[in-house]
Amino acid sequence: MAWYQVSGKDQDVVVSSSVCFARNLAEYPFPARLDAAGAHEIIRQVGAVLEENGFSGTDFTDVSRSMAYSLVEKQYVTPGFVRESIPHALYLNEPCSLSVMLCERDHIRLQCLLPGFALRDAFAGACKIEQVLDDRFDLAFDEDVGYLTQDPTNAGTAMRASVTLFLPMTVMNGKMDILSERLGRIGLTIRPICGEKSGMDGFLFRVSNRVTLGVTEEAVIDRMQDVVGRITETERRYRSGVTGSELASLTDRVLRAEGVLKYAYRMTAGEFLSLSAYVRLGISMGIVRDVRTETLTELTVDMMPASLSLGADPAPKNDEELCVLRAARVRDRLSG
Repeated sequence: MAWYQVSGKDQDVVVSSSVCFARNLAEYPFPARLDAAGAHEIIRQVGAVLEENGFSGTDFTDVSRSMAYSLVEKQYVTPGFVRESIPHALYLNEPCSLSVMLCERDHIRLQCLLPGFALRDAFAGACKIEQVLDDRFDLAFDEDVGYLTQDPTNAGTAMRASVTLFLPMTVMNGKMDILSERLGRIGLTIRPICGEKSGMDGFLFRVSNRVTLGVTEEAVIDRMQDVVGRITETERRYRSGVTGSELASLTDRVLRAEGVLKYAYRMTAGEFLSLSAYVRLGISMGIVRDVRTETLTELTVDMMPASLSLGADPAPKNDEELCVLRAARVRDRLSG
């Protein structure tokens, strides 16, 4: 099953955890200077090793726009990867929660993506396949710098650890700027995943490490583990502190959101994200009892434009048909 179809630890606050490694083959130029023949050769060589280890490949030369952006919505590829002009391919091993992009900004970008708060497990999963590649290929590495990457700011560990957090009460209490400043002081960043500055569409934020040079992978994971644990505790404390008229007002908003999700005839992606965020909060606070957090996480992927279009037969012809289809799918899932 895909990562978003499985429950995870601390999922009332932590939606997912991922660890990514960027690697390059020493004998080839970085992708910015790589020609089509070189890209095809990298895909052939690395792809063969990945297939030996349970991965299946997708050549993006022949992938439809809907399929490509559906994979973006599932967080298996980046928007930049979809737009690459040189040959590029995705290799997936969903049972092990592993994905590998070949010929993105680097020759290899491998990721382990897990539901909930599972940074250490994601790190272990990413390290396992990274070791397989390290054993089979001469990776670009410098004794003083570490792993070499096309973007010099990623050199060193060339690792990005990230956690997607659901922080509605941190936002409502006006604490996001303070949190961002504190994380910046220790080499971490926090950015909204959707919405403008506040992430208000879904209260979803991604915390990741900014520093890759002069640190060890283990030190980054340890720091992230500690920081995310404290953010989780703080968000839960804010939620438990809602009482009296504030709780009554929030309860009304949560139940109205649940009602719209269950009975609306049409719904934009932004409306779904906003409404489902309040229902997700309501579940964690005991206000909503007949909807599961796992259901909302799965819907958050399935109701995005590309994934929704891809799973429809016939496919929606315009935005209006897409909005009507989205509302119908949400009604069906929540009524079940």
